[in-house]
Amino acid sequence: MAPSKEQNEILRVVILCVLWYMVSSTNNVIGKLVLNEFPYPMTLTMVQLLSISLYSNPVLKWMGVRRKSDISWSYYKTIILPLAFGKFAASVFSHVSIWKVPVSYAHTVKATMPLFTVVLGRIIFGEKQTTKVYISLAPIILGVAVATITELSFDIVGLGAALLATCGFSLQNIFSKKVLNDTGIHHLRLLHLLGRLALFMFLPVWVLSDGFAILHDKSLLTRRDPTETIMLLATDGALNWIQNLIAFTVLHHVTPLTYAVANATKRICIITFSLIMLRNPVSSSNIAGMLLAVLGVLIYNKAKYDQNKKNKKSAVLPLTNPKVLDGFSTSIHPAYSTNSFSSVPHQNVPLHPAYAFNHLGATHGPYPAHSKNNTTTTTATTANGSSLTSNYIPYTTIANGHVSNGGTNQTVIRLGRGNGQLNSSNITNNSNNNISNGDVQSL
Repeated sequence: MAPSKEQNEILRVVILCVLWYMVSSTNNVIGKLVLNEFPYPMTLTMVQLLSISLYSNPVLKWMGVRRKSDISWSYYKTIILPLAFGKFAASVFSHVSIWKVPVSYAHTVKATMPLFTVVLGRIIFGEKQTTKVYISLAPIILGVAVATITELSFDIVGLGAALLATCGFSLQNIFSKKVLNDTGIHHLRLLHLLGRLALFMFLPVWVLSDGFAILHDKSLLTRRDPTETIMLLATDGALNWIQNLIAFTVLHHVTPLTYAVANATKRICIITFSLIMLRNPVSSSNIAGMLLAVLGVLIYNKAKYDQNKKNKKSAVLPLTNPKVLDGFSTSIHPAYSTNSFSSVPHQNVPLHPAYAFNHLGATHGPYPAHSKNNTTTTTATTANGSSLTSNYIPYTTIANGHVSNGGTNQTVIRLGRGNGQLNSSNITNNSNNNISNGDVQSL
C-alpha cells in the first residue's frame, strides 16, 4: 500500500531534522577547529556573511521570491540596519565563545535564550508571561549554573561572550519577527538582506582589525597549512548557510512548538557530537547541568505554547462581524458607516491593525498610507471619546478578486503575505454592501 500524504510529510520532516542536526553539529566542530589555530572570530563571521550573500541569491531566484520589498528608508534606518548590526555582533560573540570555551559549554550557556527572550520582551514591549512560563525558567538557570561551576575548561571571556551572543540572538529573533509581520518580506530574503548589509557595514572594521592582524601574524603559516585553513573557512561558511536554509524549511513544515522541541534536540546533538569529536574533559555533574538546562528549554517551550494557545482562544478578531462566519455573506461592518464605534457589538478594537496601518497615515513602517484621491474621509469616535480620521476606499462587495461599490474603477492594495508581495484588485462601483464568496485574504 502506498504511503499516505501525512506519512510522507512526517518522513520529510524527520529527514530534514536529521540533516539539520548533522550540519549544525559539523558546523560547530569545524568552527572550533578553525579557531584553535586561526584565532580570528571576526574573520569567521565575515566568511559566513559572505556565504549568505553569495549562496542565497541563486536559491531565491530559483524559488521565485520577489527581489525587492517596499520598505521605506526610515524603516531601514530604524529597524533593518540595527538588525544587521545585531546579526554581526551576535555572530562574532558566538565565535568568541566557542574559541574560548568548549562547544558543549558554549551551547549550554546559549540554552538561556528563553530567559533573555522573556526579560527583553518585558522591557521592550511590556509583555507579561504566565506563572508557568516564569517557573519553567528555573531549571534552565539552575542547569547553566551547575554546568558553569563544574566546567573544567572555564573561561570568563568565553562565558561573557556566550551570554552576549545569546542576548543578541534573542533581540534578533524578536525584531526579525517584527520585520516579517510589518513588511511581509520572505524569511530567506530577510536572511539574505541582513547578511549582505552586515557584510558591507563591517568590511572596513574587519580590514582595520583582523585584516591587518592576519598580515602581521608571522606564525600563521607555521600553525597550519594556509590551504587547509581556507578550505575549513569555506566549509564553515557553506555549512552555516545550509543550516539556516534547513532551519527555515523545518519551521515552514511544522508547528512552532515542534520547531522549538526540534531546536532543543539539536542543541543536545551538538553538545554530544562535540564531546565525542573534540574529546573535551567533562564530569558527570557537568553533563547533568547541561541536560537540566536543555530539559528546562523543553519545559519552557511547552509552557509558552500553552500560553499562546490560551491567548488565541480569548482573542477577539477585530473588525469581523460574527455573521460573516455563516456563509461569508453579510452586511458591511458598522465601523465603516457609523461615527461611533461604541455601537459596534462585541467590538473593543476600533480598527483592524492592518487597516489602521495602511489608512491612518502611518509615518513609520514600510507601507505608505493610501493617497486621498478617490477615497472617503471618515472621522470615527472610539468608545473612550477619542477620534480617529481615516482615508479609505469604501469597498463593500468582494467577489473573485473584484470589489463592487458604484460607477468608477479604482485600485485597492490588498496585503498579501505570499513572498512579501502586494497584490492589487480591481474595484467596480455599485451600491451593494455585501461580502460574497468570502474572498478576503491576508487581512
